[in-house]
Amino acid sequence: MSWIVLHFIGIISYSATGAFVALEARFSFIGVYALGFITAFGGGLIRNLIIGVPATELWEHSAIFTVFITLTIIILIPLKWIDHWRRWGLFFDSIGLASFALQGAMLASEAFSNDLGLMILAALFTGVGGGLIRDTIAGRKPLALKEEIHAILTILCAIPIWFGWSSPLELTLIVLIVIAIRMSAIHYKWRLPLPCHYDENSRSQIPLNLVVLFKKAVRKSSSKNGK
Repeated sequence: MSWIVLHFIGIISYSATGAFVALEARFSFIGVYALGFITAFGGGLIRNLIIGVPATELWEHSAIFTVFITLTIIILIPLKWIDHWRRWGLFFDSIGLASFALQGAMLASEAFSNDLGLMILAALFTGVGGGLIRDTIAGRKPLALKEEIHAILTILCAIPIWFGWSSPLELTLIVLIVIAIRMSAIHYKWRLPLPCHYDENSRSQIPLNLVVLFKKAVRKSSSKNGK
């Protein structure tokens, strides 16, 4: 039962994010359907190719029907409501990230006898694969490449499954924790303290500092020439 619930939560959430991104990019209704289906099934397709599971297992009639109904409802709502995507889009994306990452970890655990490394890989590609393809097609910077929190959270999803968490309550708790951490990381702009990370202010100050140093050098050279 837990697998089925997580499966449909992830499918609905990720198909919704694909539709909202398509509408935000002013795609036609064909583009909405295409991006919604790609977002919902793209990560699972990459995962199955990596761990050697047939891709045809993704094409469940119930899953396809769920995505179709979800996208149809979104297409029929007034366009002005799409502005709420800016507020709720990341929330839905977090639900999809958590539920899909758990699905990937659980599938890899069953297929490879609880191999942690493969579980992490499966969770990572299942969680971020669909969103990565979605953002690339829509011409946006992929969230999975801008936020390292994506990879950290997929690892957070894989480890409890490796320890044997499988009850609906435990899986729901993991999803809620992932959503809370992801939304907090976005709100407070949490980033790992790596040397390659610097804010926009420091970036904008670099050219100004160079200009100041150049002007000082010109003044010194002109004063020497004047003497």
